[in-house]
Amino acid sequence: MIVSADKAAYRQAKERWDSIAKPLGSFGALEKMVCQLAAVQSTADVRLDKRAVVVMCGDHGVVEEGVTQCGSEVTAVCADAIAEGRSNINAVARAVNAEVFAVDVGMTHDGKSEKLIRRRVADGTQNITHGTAMTVAQTRQAIAVGIDMAGLIKSGGFDVIVSGEMGIGNTTSAAAMTAAFTGLSPEMVTGRGAGLSDEGMKRKLKAVKKALEVNKKFLTEPFGVLQSLGGFEIAAMTGLFLGGAVYKIPVVIDGVTSLAAAAAAVGICQKSSEYVLPSHISGEPAARSLFEKIGMKPVIDAGLRLGEGTGGALLLPLLDGALALYRESHSFDEEKIERYVDHTKTVK
Repeated sequence: MIVSADKAAYRQAKERWDSIAKPLGSFGALEKMVCQLAAVQSTADVRLDKRAVVVMCGDHGVVEEGVTQCGSEVTAVCADAIAEGRSNINAVARAVNAEVFAVDVGMTHDGKSEKLIRRRVADGTQNITHGTAMTVAQTRQAIAVGIDMAGLIKSGGFDVIVSGEMGIGNTTSAAAMTAAFTGLSPEMVTGRGAGLSDEGMKRKLKAVKKALEVNKKFLTEPFGVLQSLGGFEIAAMTGLFLGGAVYKIPVVIDGVTSLAAAAAAVGICQKSSEYVLPSHISGEPAARSLFEKIGMKPVIDAGLRLGEGTGGALLLPLLDGALALYRESHSFDEEKIERYVDHTKTVK
């Protein structure tokens, strides 16, 4: 069951911010995020001591259309590297004091690492240019994987989850989902992913257009968009965002693929947005319109498009800085300074 986050805790955190000897609201979006964290944790004593990055891994049948530089076998190689601590996200996670978990939700090739969490629904999705990516049952199963992972992470004493993904071809699915969610044209939301050539970009655009046409009868509601255009790792991340709301643990959006999953989650249950934190605006063109769709504003704009949860993990040190100010800075009362007044509320 998903209920709204604790509004009283939010107000208590806001009062603490307003008591600090600084101009009101001068730490911007980070102040609001700390208040949101207070609401999620039901306490103004916000803690982000134990951090997890959950990387969902899956493959896409649309790779058959030549929309990527490499084949689906690379997903399993990268998943193994993530599970063993050798990949990009592991380096970033060590720097921000986070633990990484890699989950096989639907890869076409078997990973070799014993540390890989195996929750495979099927050996990759179907080709979205031919029909739906997943069956209804498969989509529900993949969502359940994400919800269960959120529960496991929460029971492990973690305070926050960063969502991550590994899946060759998944930016094609993310672009198609964005077009379906926003009504924008494929040209406006489709990017080069890991770096497609001009010819590869033409194939990718063609695939997105065909997928939207072939699956148009399923695109009237969020679950149908996810089922027909998504992927196992995208559905699992959708479950991760929903699970964050179920188990009351904040989940951070990473790049455009996890953002597509967040949009699906918010579409399925609007209240889940109260448990979701935006991190960065991806270099992929779909990102800005998706954030507008779900009513969130990222705080990092650095052209990041690596994936794996790397950009999301970079939100953590920003929150550390905000929490240091929130907990340790001097107050108006301590310094016997008259508090600032918020005159913006009276401006006509």
